[in-house]
Amino acid sequence: MPVFAPLDADTSFANEEERILALWKHGDTFARSVSERPADKAYIFYDGPPFATGLPHYGHLVASTLKDIVPRYWTMRGHRVERRFGWDTHGLPIEMDVEKKLGLKGPGDIKAYGVDKFNEECRSGVLRYVDEWKKTITRVGRWVDFDNDYKTMDLSFMESVWWCFKQLFEQGLVYEGLRVMPYSWRLSTPLSNFEAGLDYRDVDDPALTVRLPLDASPGEHLLIWTTTPWTLPANLAVAVGPDITYVRARAENDDGNTYIVAKDLAAAVLGKGHLVIEECLGETLVGLRYKPLFPFFADKGDAGAFRVIASGHVTTTDGTGLVHMAPAFGEEDFNACKLVGIAPLDPVDDEGNFKTSVPPYAGRNIKDADKDIIKDLKAQGSVFKHATIKHAYPFCWRSGTPLIYRTTPSWYVNVESLRDRMVAANADVHWVPDFVGEARFNNWLKDARDWSISRSRFWGTPIPIWRSDDGEIHCIGSADELATLTGTEVTDLHPHKIDHLSFTKGGKTFKRVSEVFDCWFESGAMPYAQVHYPFENKEKFESAFPAQFIA
Repeated sequence: MPVFAPLDADTSFANEEERILALWKHGDTFARSVSERPADKAYIFYDGPPFATGLPHYGHLVASTLKDIVPRYWTMRGHRVERRFGWDTHGLPIEMDVEKKLGLKGPGDIKAYGVDKFNEECRSGVLRYVDEWKKTITRVGRWVDFDNDYKTMDLSFMESVWWCFKQLFEQGLVYEGLRVMPYSWRLSTPLSNFEAGLDYRDVDDPALTVRLPLDASPGEHLLIWTTTPWTLPANLAVAVGPDITYVRARAENDDGNTYIVAKDLAAAVLGKGHLVIEECLGETLVGLRYKPLFPFFADKGDAGAFRVIASGHVTTTDGTGLVHMAPAFGEEDFNACKLVGIAPLDPVDDEGNFKTSVPPYAGRNIKDADKDIIKDLKAQGSVFKHATIKHAYPFCWRSGTPLIYRTTPSWYVNVESLRDRMVAANADVHWVPDFVGEARFNNWLKDARDWSISRSRFWGTPIPIWRSDDGEIHCIGSADELATLTGTEVTDLHPHKIDHLSFTKGGKTFKRVSEVFDCWFESGAMPYAQVHYPFENKEKFESAFPAQFIA
């Protein structure tokens, strides 16, 4: 006799699902599966919160299946497995939705509209699909506690995020740095390297080879190559490889000029019939001065700009072997110029338009200005060759606009000092599948870089740093601490609720810095913040930390 009765051929699986769901609801089965297990036999599960600004999709349903199977298994083994649902309520998904709803186009419009009104619109709209989420997650059979949910915009959650940050700050793991980062002009904020890698597209860009006349040698030119003509007004140096062999040569179609290029690229740049006059190592070119392409920042020459410098990142795989250096718009440019004391200059505003310091292109989007920049360079005889190149280029995965790499101030967590500890800790984690942890994630940890955790946006947990005019900073770790310092009751930590609050210490007035947290920092704080640790549930949390299962 079979263990299970045979199914009726006319069975409706949809009806069976609803029958089982009704049975679970009638018997309060999930709640009892938790409450009737002993509290001292807990199995701890951490679940990253999803956004409720969109409907659940296939990826959520697959993940929900995994998030149900493992806790259910340990429940059946007699463990108490609390499964609290959470909502990621801050960040760009809701900000972009509200911008579209209100007809706004970027931070400038938001400030004109009013940050307070904008943030309240975000608050009112961020949970619009909660009911659909509850219905769908329940329908797929996942057991989860929606009644005791948490939201990253709750005061309790945000306060724990502040506490986490202050722990890092007090350990010397937080600093403000100026680095070249992926930057979205549409969102007016830097992005993480991970985000910058989410949307690469094949695009056609100009490939421009440009003449830079040497100061002391009339008729002699450096040749540089770029696919970003909009960065040329910010050129401050040219880099050579000190051990690379270069040539002074005339082009195949001799125009009376002498050009300096890498020997290995001379034929490709100057033509197979080019005439070599002299060979030399790159180190002998270091210090040569050249005339800037544009007059906008000619005075920077007095501070050491517009000269040849050495850099180890120069190659002869493409271009000319001489690298155009705009330290405001390239990490290697920034680092190499910093070593020789050339400070970056940035003629681009936060929304990707040229500033008034570049008069012919002021107010123009940088990419839109490419054609006019090329036209003007041709008119003054600076263009040696103009071609087009198809290549992969990063786009902002939120807005669909091209990213740029830009020198941007940001608040960082010093992850690099923790790499060895993280690698060691990862060895004690059981990954499924194992190769993800043992190879992919392990390798990522070994090369992990300092984490930029600040964003130049509005609807988020504010960075809790107050700064005086002379640069002294004070980190605040709780709502009570802020209330005590400012003498004001604090019931909401969102920027538009606290940015007017200042305090005096040592005769100095302190005001909050403008940035908010990257919402991934908030999600990472979930283990603490979902239970308002350490302000509440201190003993319960510490007895159960860390988790046994993380999805």
